[in-house]
Amino acid sequence: MKSVISGLLVAFSMYSAIPVPQVNWEKQTMRWALGFLPLIGVLIGAIEWFWFAFCVHFGAVGVFYAVIAALIPLAVSGGIHLDGLCDTCDALCSFGDREKRLAILKDPHVGAFGPLWLMAFLLAEVGCFAQIYDRPVLLPLACTGFAFARAMGGRKVVASPCAKDSGLAHIFAENSDKRAVSRMLVAEFVLFAVLLGLWIYRVPHALAAAKVLVIVLVAWYAVHEHISRRVFGGVTGDLAGFCISLSELITLAAAAIGGLIL
Repeated sequence: MKSVISGLLVAFSMYSAIPVPQVNWEKQTMRWALGFLPLIGVLIGAIEWFWFAFCVHFGAVGVFYAVIAALIPLAVSGGIHLDGLCDTCDALCSFGDREKRLAILKDPHVGAFGPLWLMAFLLAEVGCFAQIYDRPVLLPLACTGFAFARAMGGRKVVASPCAKDSGLAHIFAENSDKRAVSRMLVAEFVLFAVLLGLWIYRVPHALAAAKVLVIVLVAWYAVHEHISRRVFGGVTGDLAGFCISLSELITLAAAAIGGLIL
């Protein structure tokens, strides 16, 4: 039980900006840490739901809701996954060889392409949230997407080969019970899918939209795996953050576009 609680604290201290008691990073305390990563997504989804209810109750305009909604994941996570998105876009747009791209991921400085794609990402999120506010029939998809994304990103670290023998991804992978945590994350992904289905089953055609979303997320997981192995030789912490960020955007787009169609 102590190792489980320690893993929870490590997950929240590393992947969120929420103050928690600090524990030493070692094999025993990090064994289950990545298995609790989706709980941060659950927290973000809950905050998003309450923020939506608050804005509807007080009649807030869509732009105000959308901008704050896009900033909530950033505030809760501390921006760690967006950092991965920024660095990965820099590396991919360099069109260099594997060594150069890995060096760009490691470089603490940022190039031109990272901020450009980061701005595009945030603008896309704001647009999706604004559309969801106008047609909120699939809001549950958007709220659960943050947990889906972190289940996928966490499994990347424990189930995929690391591109290098250093960095956060390597540290967490080496200190995790890889097989058990991988199964735990898959089980959480399935659980979130079932809960999402129960949440929206009364909405006409919403279950079909949820099924499409799950299929698209699984396809994105496979595409990301191909990119990671072919371009970088494996996964890194930045690539896991890239996976999480794009997974979030995919669910928001599904909720926005699906709300237009349904």
